[in-house]
Amino acid sequence: MTLHGLYVPLITPFDERGGVDRDALAALAHEVLDAGATGLVALGTTAEPHALDDAERRAVVDLVAGVCRERRAALLVGAHTLEALRALGGDVAAALCLVPPFLRPGAEAVLAHFARLAEASPVPLVVYHVPYRTGQELSAGALRRLAELPGIVGIKHAVGGIDADTVAFLADVPPGFAVLGGDDAYVSPLLALGGHGGILASAHVATADFAALVAAWRTGDVARARPLGHRLATLSRALFAEPNPAVIKAVLHARGRIPTPAVRPPLLPATPTATAQALRYAAALAAIPA
Repeated sequence: MTLHGLYVPLITPFDERGGVDRDALAALAHEVLDAGATGLVALGTTAEPHALDDAERRAVVDLVAGVCRERRAALLVGAHTLEALRALGGDVAAALCLVPPFLRPGAEAVLAHFARLAEASPVPLVVYHVPYRTGQELSAGALRRLAELPGIVGIKHAVGGIDADTVAFLADVPPGFAVLGGDDAYVSPLLALGGHGGILASAHVATADFAALVAAWRTGDVARARPLGHRLATLSRALFAEPNPAVIKAVLHARGRIPTPAVRPPLLPATPTATAQALRYAAALAAIPA
């Protein structure tokens, strides 16, 4: 399989009583697909899976899988352990699997870890590489070896910018392996270097613009991609001004797309200042002709 295009890691909307609002989640899933997303991610970090119980996590996956099945869209699911991987059903295109966090076991251990997971997993894996959260750096050579492992089909590449290893890796990506940008503000230069798409929380807002950005770089339309990338990077920085997904939820709530802006502990709701700034940038972007 080859992954490409825009994937939206869905938030988990909560209702006035604090429970998961399934109707709002379904509506949101359809909305982003209508606007041009290639696929959806369930139980990504943006979904606050740490704060959901087992029943809620199962409900979220089942609901999003149903939408993807109906719309013939690709579904990725956050799953980081053998137990979680083995529970995935046949509707899942791939599992989004985090590099082991906190321990910093070293590149060789990371490679061995993913080899074990991929061998036992019922679905292909997309590695989530986010060293500023996990503490584990990986060189371009290590990323290339990771990409060559059987059962590993892509990477969510989120290293906090475009560094030398990013450039070196993208210069020689193994055939059939997908590099998906995971740092929203830097996805445009990643695509310019040859990235295949993005897993972008900011794409809850201005979904069509993010889809157009991916398409423009893929077709070499630099004249469209470069200014659009700059505008979307500004929006992304505003949406990530406070811990994700607080500002995104506040913007979606302000626009009437989810019933509350609530997040669960340990997160706090977005401040009025951050919300207002993000809404201004989103409105300004919407006012620019496509």
